[in-house]
Amino acid sequence: MTSSELNLEIRKKKSYLCVGLDIDMTRIPAHLHREANPVFTFNRAIIDATADLAIAYKPNLAFYEAMGTEGMRQLEMTVDYIRSKDPNLFIIADAKRGDIGNTAEQYAKAFFLHYDFDAITLSPYMGKDSIEPFLQFPGKWAIILALTSNPGASDFQMLNVDQDQPLYEHVLMKSISWGTNDNLMFVVGATRPEYFRSIRRIAPDHFLLVPGVGAQGGSIEMVVENGKSSKGGLLINNSRGILYAGSGKDFADKARVAAEKMIVDFGL
Repeated sequence: MTSSELNLEIRKKKSYLCVGLDIDMTRIPAHLHREANPVFTFNRAIIDATADLAIAYKPNLAFYEAMGTEGMRQLEMTVDYIRSKDPNLFIIADAKRGDIGNTAEQYAKAFFLHYDFDAITLSPYMGKDSIEPFLQFPGKWAIILALTSNPGASDFQMLNVDQDQPLYEHVLMKSISWGTNDNLMFVVGATRPEYFRSIRRIAPDHFLLVPGVGAQGGSIEMVVENGKSSKGGLLINNSRGILYAGSGKDFADKARVAAEKMIVDFGL
């Protein structure tokens, strides 16, 4: 999927919504625990309730890996179901990988060829050769961590390292030449909206994946005002605020209501 195609979906649906499928077995409704595939059953209901509102879905790999082979099997079922539901839905592996070139090649094959994700989140700490293998797959995307939403981002990302310029800006300026608007985007946390304008000066046309709204307290309005590109260019993620909006048998209906509220806040 190209950036133009992603922006077209944004305009069609009037939405920047990315639904994070971070499945915590202790929080899914109790009645689902009797199902043969409780994670997939939960995901399928969330997808059915939100697919016409969402641009993307973002499973966080840690939640599935923690369940071993059974979790990964139900992750594959989830990706296959999203594909069957709407081939235009963008699927992100929130895996935050980042290793040397030959290892990165294997990760790229795993996530792009075996699991059929459209994109994967990556740490740029080891440099260009750890990112390049992910950029060799037509239609697939590398999503580089630039400025994250967690408090610990200030430990390294915001340090002034050269001419009073923070490290995250160096990451953006260095990595932006590694790919194109059609295979490279950046993670920028919603909890730091005051930095979006400076980030847009460096990367005016690249997509930004924005976590941190909902449970982490980021402002959708501030993100949209300061972070959107001239064509759209945003995927705004909400995980817990949508997934666990309800805990009963009507959990999917409650999830839809939460997603609809986000759509209103986008102001498109």
